[in-house]
Amino acid sequence: MLSNSPTLKPSYSINCNGRLVDLASPKIMGILNLTPDSFSDGGKFNNGKSALFHAEKLLKDGAEIIDIGPQSTRPNAEFLSSDEEIKRIGTLISQIKKKFPEAFISLDTFYAETVKFGFNEGIDIINDISGGQYDEKMFDTAAETKLPYILMHVNPSYETMHDKIKFEDITLEINRYFSEKTNELLEKGVNDIILDPGFGFGKTVEDQMKMIDEVKYFGFEKFPLLIGISRKSFIYKPLGKSALDINEETQKLHLKVLEQGAKILRVHDVSEASQTIRNFLINN
Repeated sequence: MLSNSPTLKPSYSINCNGRLVDLASPKIMGILNLTPDSFSDGGKFNNGKSALFHAEKLLKDGAEIIDIGPQSTRPNAEFLSSDEEIKRIGTLISQIKKKFPEAFISLDTFYAETVKFGFNEGIDIINDISGGQYDEKMFDTAAETKLPYILMHVNPSYETMHDKIKFEDITLEINRYFSEKTNELLEKGVNDIILDPGFGFGKTVEDQMKMIDEVKYFGFEKFPLLIGISRKSFIYKPLGKSALDINEETQKLHLKVLEQGAKILRVHDVSEASQTIRNFLINN
């Protein structure tokens, strides 16, 4: 009898400073790079006025979360200290919170001190590409803030972040990492954890295509999944295209991961991703 029952997909919510975000329907995280050297939009939004204008566009196009990135993590990017990140952010977080109080803000940093600054300015989510590996104080700081924490799979040091590693089984490797790190976070009292498999960071094209096919297996459905494939080279390089010319292919992959349970899409092209989510919801 039980074997014929429909499988219920898990429903998630995250607590952002007392505001609950229901992830029953997928959400969009719009990317706001403050960097002069990001690979596809470097220098476009690295002053206060243009950044605020772009934040407004992201929200109008359908983003509910704005991911502020003060430091580029592309290969061979300029390395910034936490102090330099904080200087680059300036008053932008508080400006966005004042003008768009409904928006949720995540801060893309691997520094605990930058997180503390962001927390005081009003951020809602920590987006740490390092999984706590590049700053030993990060997990404790996440616990102190009680903010949701995005845990990404990545190589263990900043210097080896983009070293291509061919894993025997990429899905198994990522899940081992997730199991170890989530246990550590939970022990410290971080309860709202979002998992990011780390597309574009130290993985072969073949492994990343396998990851797309096996998104449903990541994290054993214990935590919500964030997928960040927007303008990633594993999509455009094999096609002989540029990062700005793969929107159609990216939306097909977005639909594929949504069908496997992805709850947050981290994207540059918000309006297109919004349409993809609408199509997904209509058919599911």
